[in-house]
Amino acid sequence: MTRKLVALLFLLPFMQLFAQTSEFTKFPQGYTPNEIGTRLSYHFIGQRHELYAGRYIHYAEVCTWTGALDYAVRVKDQKLIKQLQDKFEPLFTREKALLPPMNHVDYNMFGGLALKLYQVTKDKRYLDMGLAYADSQWELPKNARIEEKYWAEKGHSWQTRLWIDDMYMITSVQAEAYKVTGDAKYIDRAAEEMVLYLEEIQRPNGLFYHAPDVPYYWSRGDGWMAVGMADLLGYLPENHKDRPRIMKGFHTMMASLLKYQRPSGMWNQLIDEPDCWAETSGTAMFTYAFIIGVKQGWLDAKVYAPAARKAWMAMIPYIDERNNVTEVCLGTGKKNDKQYYYDRPRLAGDFHGQAPYLWCAVALLEK
Repeated sequence: MTRKLVALLFLLPFMQLFAQTSEFTKFPQGYTPNEIGTRLSYHFIGQRHELYAGRYIHYAEVCTWTGALDYAVRVKDQKLIKQLQDKFEPLFTREKALLPPMNHVDYNMFGGLALKLYQVTKDKRYLDMGLAYADSQWELPKNARIEEKYWAEKGHSWQTRLWIDDMYMITSVQAEAYKVTGDAKYIDRAAEEMVLYLEEIQRPNGLFYHAPDVPYYWSRGDGWMAVGMADLLGYLPENHKDRPRIMKGFHTMMASLLKYQRPSGMWNQLIDEPDCWAETSGTAMFTYAFIIGVKQGWLDAKVYAPAARKAWMAMIPYIDERNNVTEVCLGTGKKNDKQYYYDRPRLAGDFHGQAPYLWCAVALLEK
């Protein structure tokens, strides 16, 4: 091996770090992660709860709440941390009826918020609540349906559905439970679920249909998988048996997303349809996965850091004067009809969009 080659190999990590640093810093005024994080976090404080049919806290609100909390902790904004905690406090008393029941994958992910608040406050009430949500994902109810018993008998969560959303909803609360307890059962559960979903529903190109019987690559649906894998890989021990399979799935998906990024920097509502409209929530989720992948050294910084920066710069003008993210696809069930996805209503300020913008701001600020 020549001395020139040895020197190049020695310098490679520093070159990667420089490429990452130059793309993720020095944003113009109005585009910095601190500005965006502050705008969206404080906007969240004053918003009303988003409820399922007027009954329970919606998972999209949970995602935004955790994003705001992560941002507050990252920038050490004690005022914001206090306000986010105060917003939760009534859920222990007069708003207790708004707590989601522990009987559905979308409801159970609420536990991740409680566990994040426990990490900040060390208040055992949050720990007990969060672990109850995490554990009940694996506690088969007495009235379980046949398909729920089937998954439980195989060692998976009885809430398994093979819907792409699940790989954020299940893995997020299990990973947070692992973080606060150090109990490997939680991270093992999350990893085994992720491998199951990758084996069953990831397409050869790395993307995911909205459902097996709906052959369309819906942006936000794929976004849950992208974020779920990025976050889970950040928790998984390096020697975990499932890490190579999940990393393979992550790399395959990221390469495909890079191919479909639009010249503007955005991704479309249907990822592979160039005439479809640019959608913000999916774009933000993919951008987050790129940022995490680069900062963790899983993705080539020279390739993915510029793509992530381009996306971030494209995303910010979609925030309106009220601090609402615009062009967010309304909550969307599956339908085997391409035009259905083209015609979905677009909302401003929907928590599905506010949340991943906050995630991106936090990811950009992480060392």
